[in-house]
Amino acid sequence: MIAVTSVEAQSRFGELIDRAQREPIEITRRGRTVAYVVSEHDLKELQDIRKRREDAVRWYSSYKQHSAPLPDAASLTDDDIDRLVHELR
Repeated sequence: MIAVTSVEAQSRFGELIDRAQREPIEITRRGRTVAYVVSEHDLKELQDIRKRREDAVRWYSSYKQHSAPLPDAASLTDDDIDRLVHELR
């Protein structure tokens, strides 16, 4: 990934758009990252990953709310373990 200053990005914007089709471009101002120029494909991929992550978080939250708390493992008997294994099948 290349990094350019915001002033340089202003003067080379068309070139950076073309370059962003191959790799993200980091834009800096006063030595700090302030933005990125990315291709449409990369942005859609990032949005898809974010959506899948949010869906997984919602699913896990729902799962945790609906699942009964398990007893402490040290207190489980062999019968308890057999019952839990059969419940999970």
